[in-house]
Amino acid sequence: MIGSHETTCWGCGLRILLSSTSSIFKCGWCGAITNRNQSRRKPDSKWFHGWRRLRDRFFVLVVVLFMLIVISAGVWAVYPTVFLISYFCGVFHCSITAILSIITFSSFFLAAFRHAGRSANVEWGRYPIVGQGGLENYTFCLYCRKPKCPRTHHCRSCRTCVFDMDHHCPFIGNCVGAANHRSFIAFLVLIIISCTYVAILTTYAAYHIWPPLEISVRYNHQHAVTVLKVVVTALARSVLLLPPRGFVLLYLAFASLSVEIGIFVLLWQQLCLIYEGNTYINSLSFENNIDVGRGCHNLLRFFGCPYLAFRILLGSANAIKFQQRLSSKLL
Repeated sequence: MIGSHETTCWGCGLRILLSSTSSIFKCGWCGAITNRNQSRRKPDSKWFHGWRRLRDRFFVLVVVLFMLIVISAGVWAVYPTVFLISYFCGVFHCSITAILSIITFSSFFLAAFRHAGRSANVEWGRYPIVGQGGLENYTFCLYCRKPKCPRTHHCRSCRTCVFDMDHHCPFIGNCVGAANHRSFIAFLVLIIISCTYVAILTTYAAYHIWPPLEISVRYNHQHAVTVLKVVVTALARSVLLLPPRGFVLLYLAFASLSVEIGIFVLLWQQLCLIYEGNTYINSLSFENNIDVGRGCHNLLRFFGCPYLAFRILLGSANAIKFQQRLSSKLL
């Protein structure tokens, strides 16, 4: 080859003859991919990593404090009104609150403190050890100084490679990957359910303790805008007469609705990516993608549904084809 030169594969140590203009090449023996452009990246400084860890811990503390404030303030402000209905109703709602709090905190801690997904350890570096195709489509992580399997990305905040990484979430202080993605989705679902429950109870309690509105309007002779002004003025005056418990109820209602809307948008985005068989970071880079096709089978596979569910929802023939296709892609 004119203008060619030799280089060494990082995966198996064999020498490769390639064009001098090649920046990305693949070994014909082990299948490892070498990207010369990665060597131009500067390593992260300790200040950069320390700032990101401090940011993550701050956001985790904010999330935990917010959940504790909502639970404690809700119990203090809502349940005196609930127990006025009946003792059984009060005990029932106390039980619902305790169950939602326990499983929400459990899913949060599982998503936050479990490793997002460890990359498999493989032998590399020497030809006798690495067999043919032993590092197929593997790349080399310059930060961890070890092979990186397909669908694996290095997180600069966690300073580790994460398998099937979706994104790094500062609100849990951890990456979302193969090992904790279900816990993260469960946490989002439970937050939406809890916020809906809080909004309903706080609205009900606020309705029962709200001061009576003093409105004196003759609807037959007043304009609609004038009637609206009178109603708004009466509401503003009644707010000033609210007890402290009423202001807490208003805050909980608006806060829970705001959080619910934001979390619902995030959950919808996550479910759409799962339906497409993709992750957020792969959808941006289009690297290390495994095309398994769009469909409900991706949702069933993600949530670990048994094979019987595949056969019922997809049909036996389609279920077998999907399992074979997924296995061949992963291999």
